[in-house]
Amino acid sequence: MLNRIEAIREMNRYGDEKRPFFFMVDFLQENSLVIPLKQIATSEIQFAIPGFSAQHEYMPATEGIYVKHRGYSQSIYTSQIQNVIQNIKQGNSFLVNLTCQTAIDLNASLEDVYFHSEAKYKLWYKNKFVVFSPETFVRIHNGYISSYPMKGTIDASVPHAREVILNNPKERAEHYTIVDLIRNDLSMVAEEVMVKRFRYIDEINTDRGTLLQVSSEIEGTLPIDYNKNIGDILFTLLPAGSITGAPKNKTVEIIRSTETYERGFYTGVFGVFDGCNMDSAVMIRFIEHTPEGYVYKSGGGITAFSQEKDEYNELLEKIYVPVSRKY
Repeated sequence: MLNRIEAIREMNRYGDEKRPFFFMVDFLQENSLVIPLKQIATSEIQFAIPGFSAQHEYMPATEGIYVKHRGYSQSIYTSQIQNVIQNIKQGNSFLVNLTCQTAIDLNASLEDVYFHSEAKYKLWYKNKFVVFSPETFVRIHNGYISSYPMKGTIDASVPHAREVILNNPKERAEHYTIVDLIRNDLSMVAEEVMVKRFRYIDEINTDRGTLLQVSSEIEGTLPIDYNKNIGDILFTLLPAGSITGAPKNKTVEIIRSTETYERGFYTGVFGVFDGCNMDSAVMIRFIEHTPEGYVYKSGGGITAFSQEKDEYNELLEKIYVPVSRKY
């Protein structure tokens, strides 16, 4: 594992050489992997992102996959969300992404989950954790950098679900805040930053049905020699705004004083730089194998408009595996 300074140096070196590499960075940017693609050992790391993958042949042992949460303490969550909302009322933050670690029952191995998951971004690491993320962090293509913050989730079976999620005042305020934050973040590394698409909806199939998620697209223009500073660019934007809040530094302090576990690589980022272009994901939808068993890490954005019951339900609603119900 590399520390922040070492990871930036390695990324910049490979970027200058236009050498393709895989990277993985934890939430606090204390531990990173930066590995040339040719050196990836699929016995330790398997990933799939649009246009790139590194994985070995595998015959899943499970014919059907499901995950069942054991619940998260309501009293602990009440204490946590009250602390967050109090900080918001005091003006310390406008938006806080509060996450929790929930014990789960899983009828499959992490590698089974990896191979059966239908997600834009997938990662399996040393049988320690698996990620099946729908959320792009940043994408670089032909000198343009884009980010796609995802804020707003609803069960598609809710009557008029699209209208409900788009017209919800809390969800609207949360999304406006994160789009503004990401636009400011991109402005630190790019010029001509603009919102290209605002609050569009994606469908995500899960083992329990379909979810709707709301995203936006923000784009900017990078300097012509951006490849030589690819590490500096990436780490300037970390941690991801969609899984922290605004203002970012103070909000991270609130998160660390409120959450009762270490996020580790959960809500970090991973991706590939191919020598010119980059694609990367926020590490959400995360199952980890701990000494005490499997846990699922999930959460949501808290604003002044948040209702505890709704936020608690969203926390549990996000505990799923993205496989078809017919599977």
